[in-house]
Amino acid sequence: MKSTRVRHTGPSRAVIYVRISQDRTGAHLGVDRQREDCEALAESRGWEVVEVYVDNDLSAYSGKPRKDYRRMLADLELGTATVVIAWHTDRLHRSPTELEEYIDLSQRRGVDTHTCQAGELDLSTSSGRMTARIHGAVARHESEHKAERVARARLQKAKAGKFGGGLRPFGWGMPTGETRKKAVKGTDEEIDVPVLDMTKLVPAEAAALEAGTDMILAAGSVKGWARWLADKGLLSTTGKPITHNAARDLLLRPRNAGIAIYQGEEIGRGLWEPAVPEPKFRAVVAILTDPNRVTTTGSEVKWLGSLIYKCGRPGCTTTVRNTKVGGSGAPSYRCQDNHGGGRNAAVLDAYIQDLLVERLSKPDAIDLLGPAPDGVNVGKLQVESETIRRRLTDLAAMFGSGQISMAQFTEGSDVARAQLEGVTAQLARAAVKDPLVGLVGVKDVRAAWEACELGRQRKVLQALLEVTLRPPRQGRMPDGGYFDYDAVETRWKR
Repeated sequence: MKSTRVRHTGPSRAVIYVRISQDRTGAHLGVDRQREDCEALAESRGWEVVEVYVDNDLSAYSGKPRKDYRRMLADLELGTATVVIAWHTDRLHRSPTELEEYIDLSQRRGVDTHTCQAGELDLSTSSGRMTARIHGAVARHESEHKAERVARARLQKAKAGKFGGGLRPFGWGMPTGETRKKAVKGTDEEIDVPVLDMTKLVPAEAAALEAGTDMILAAGSVKGWARWLADKGLLSTTGKPITHNAARDLLLRPRNAGIAIYQGEEIGRGLWEPAVPEPKFRAVVAILTDPNRVTTTGSEVKWLGSLIYKCGRPGCTTTVRNTKVGGSGAPSYRCQDNHGGGRNAAVLDAYIQDLLVERLSKPDAIDLLGPAPDGVNVGKLQVESETIRRRLTDLAAMFGSGQISMAQFTEGSDVARAQLEGVTAQLARAAVKDPLVGLVGVKDVRAAWEACELGRQRKVLQALLEVTLRPPRQGRMPDGGYFDYDAVETRWKR
C-alpha cells in the first residue's frame, strides 16, 4: 500500500536525541560522542538542528521516566521539527509500548527518523514499521539478556560472600594503599582515589555499630543512637548526617553480623569481618521489629520522670507530666488529672539522679543486676536457627522445581517461620542487657550516668526506683528553700 504521508522538501528542522544508560564517571563522554555524530549527519543533509535532547545515565529499558524524551515528544506534537536524529534506534526505544507511541506520533505529525548507525526508519510504511519493531525487539532482548547476566553475577557474588558493588557500606572499606582513576563529575578532570578493601572494618564506624547495638540491647533508642552519632561527628558514606530512619536501617543490616543477602533473603556467610556477634544482631532485629514496641507516644520526652513519677494525692493513680503551666513559668511536674500544684522539674530530677548515682556507687551495687536468663543455650539456638533457614531455602527450591505444590510450600514455610520466630525470640532474651550493666562496678558512676542517653536513664529509673509525689508543705522549708524534699516518697524495687 502506498504511503499517504507528505514528504518534506527543502531544508528541514531537525532535533537530536542522545542517551546513555550508564554513565559511571558522570563525564557525559558517551552522549557527547553521540551528539557529535548526529550533528555531522544533520550537516551532511542540510538540516537545521533546532534542539538537542539529552537523557544521561537513564535506561530506556528500566521504565524510569526520561524527562528530555518526554519533552521531545511534546515539542514534536507542537510541530517543532520534522526530523528526529539519533545515534541508533536503541537510543530512542527499548520498550514496545514507547515505540508504538512514537510511531503513532510520527505518522500524525509527519516526522522522519534518521540514525547514524541504522540509517533511516520510514515509519510511514508497513515494512518500515516492521523494521523498527524488529530493531526494538532485538534491543529489548539485549537488555533483558544483560539484566539476566547482571542478576546472575550479583547472585554469584552474594553466594561467595563478596561485596556486590555500589556505595561503600557504613562500617567497611579500609584503604589498600592502591589508587584508581575517577572522573570528576561535570568535568573532564580525573583524580586518584584510594582502592578500598570492603572486607575490612573501619574502626570508628565499626565501634559505632557495636555501640548502637549495645545501646538497643540495654533498652536504649534508635533516636538516642542517632544523636550519639551526630555528637561523634560520624556521617553516612555519602557525607550526610545519619537520620533516625537511616540509623535504624544500619542496625537492621544482616551485613553487621557477617551475613550475606540477595534480594532481601539471607543466603549464607559473607567474607567480610562482622561488626557484631550474630546473637546480638538477632536480638536487635527482634527488638526493633517487635510490633508491640512503642517508639514514641507523641512529642519527644525530654525529662527524666515524665510519665514515670506517680501523683501521690489521695485517690489518684496516674503519673505526672512536665509542663510550664503556672505562675513561675519554670518547667514543673503536674498530675495528668490536673490536681493542681507542681514540682520544679529541674530540682526534682537532680534529686532523683543523685539518689540513683549514690545507690549505684555502693559496693553492693552489683547485687542490683537482674538475673541472667536461665536455660538459654545460645550455641544450640544458633544451630537450630541455621537449620530452619536451610529448610526454608530447600522448600523454595522444591517448589520452584515442581516437587511440591503451593499448598505444601505455604504450609511448610508457615511452620518453619513460626519456629524461627521462637528461636529468634530466645536469642533476643539471651542477648538483651539489664539497663544497669555499665553503671555498676565502674570507677566513676556519675560520669557513666551522664554519658547515658535519656532513654536509658529512664529505663534505669523504672527498674530501680518508684517515686511518688505527696502533697508538699507550703512556704519556706527548714533548709531555707521552697522545695519540700520530704514530700518525695521513694521505694527501691531491687
